[in-house]
Amino acid sequence: MSPAPSHLSRGVSLAAAVALGAAALGASAPALAGVGAPAPASADAEQGPKNVIYMIGDGMGYNHLAATNLYETGQTRYQVEGDADPETLEELPGEAVQTYEDWDMLALSTYAAGGEYDPQAAWSDHDWVQTGATDSAAAGTAMATGEKTSNGTIGLDADGEVVENLSERAIATGRSAGVVSSVPFSHATPAAWAAHNESRNNYHEIADEMIDSDLDVIFGAGHPHYDDDSKKLKDPEFTYIAEEDYERLSGGETEFEFTDKDSDFATYARGKAQHLPERAFGIAQVASTLQHGRSGDSQEPYDVKQNTVVDLPTMSEAALNILSQNDEGFHLMVEGGAIDWAGHANDTARDIEEVQDFNDAVDAVVEWVETESSWEETLVIVTADHETGYLAGPDHQPGFTPMTGEAGQLPDLGWYSGDHTNQVVPFFVRGAGSEAFFEEIVGTDPVRGDYVDNTVVADVLMDGFWAVED
Repeated sequence: MSPAPSHLSRGVSLAAAVALGAAALGASAPALAGVGAPAPASADAEQGPKNVIYMIGDGMGYNHLAATNLYETGQTRYQVEGDADPETLEELPGEAVQTYEDWDMLALSTYAAGGEYDPQAAWSDHDWVQTGATDSAAAGTAMATGEKTSNGTIGLDADGEVVENLSERAIATGRSAGVVSSVPFSHATPAAWAAHNESRNNYHEIADEMIDSDLDVIFGAGHPHYDDDSKKLKDPEFTYIAEEDYERLSGGETEFEFTDKDSDFATYARGKAQHLPERAFGIAQVASTLQHGRSGDSQEPYDVKQNTVVDLPTMSEAALNILSQNDEGFHLMVEGGAIDWAGHANDTARDIEEVQDFNDAVDAVVEWVETESSWEETLVIVTADHETGYLAGPDHQPGFTPMTGEAGQLPDLGWYSGDHTNQVVPFFVRGAGSEAFFEEIVGTDPVRGDYVDNTVVADVLMDGFWAVED
């Protein structure tokens, strides 16, 4: 893979963060002298995708997708059976279930700065992949910027220097940019496309930077006035946004059109015949997740009544319609964030719910591309930032066993961790410029095949298609 250039567009000192924010994301601070909006580097760069839609199932490894497919149809791909021997293990055959499973496909390595992916070690026992895993902050930063960093860090490289993200690059090339998530808007993954902070847990600082940025769309959960059952709180809890920031948003003191109403999300999603703001900040009436955090113990998907709040497909459609008002194009990151939360909880029923919601969002995006854009101008990526829960077949030690199941029933499976793993994850791609990723292969996994690193999308776009000159 090509190394990141040393100029300002890919990395600056922490002291110069103010300049980067003013030049690319419009932070409320003076720009340094000589830092301006760069121009496209070459005519070749302009031939890349006009629009990029980066869809991330947080924690969605191969077997999260497989479990959902088993529940839906009773069959799946990606299963592995046999002794822990990378020389003999291979995937069992199976058919596609989701639309995107028929797209071009690679595997994706996910490790943080200082880590590695060893494909032989990963399939030699069950211990190696359970050590040294990335978190969503480091993975999101790598995916959004092309730079590896330490766990817990947002938008800074391993040396603490601010690095440009894909939202900033989109804006620098005249495009619009937005983030959508089913978890709090200031959580690690959306933050990686919008902020620069030494700790993912500094939610108030991250939210403040996002609100003062030049992002055109910010949609997610994290409402201070509601609980996880979408019930109004007597006393608000300002966990993911400071009270003063919430008040200035809801009071119309920012350039965003603010909403927390499902009807507004639905109006935006209906498209250009309806009212569309130039910029929108939408926060669902729920505390932490759209659905996963609701009360009740699910024994099977949807046996506990769901919240009546906006879903990820509607938020995705709404964001696309707003962003596409810019004739120059856009970048949108969509996160199915609560797949990870279900994985940490080893909750099979709600994991399937969350993967299905994410898959529905992909279907909504595909329909939008095919009706409002085209595959000749839009690139769509469907992947994960890491795997969570070490989800696999039953009795998965010392060898490897497949998950099995029948349609409409929970699959026969096992969870072997409550944390992230260092497995490769699936990487599906379709549309303008997709062939470029197959020139960035860094290794071959004995089971999953050729893989690229999680820095690949930012590298291909920022060093290639969307490259700029200072």
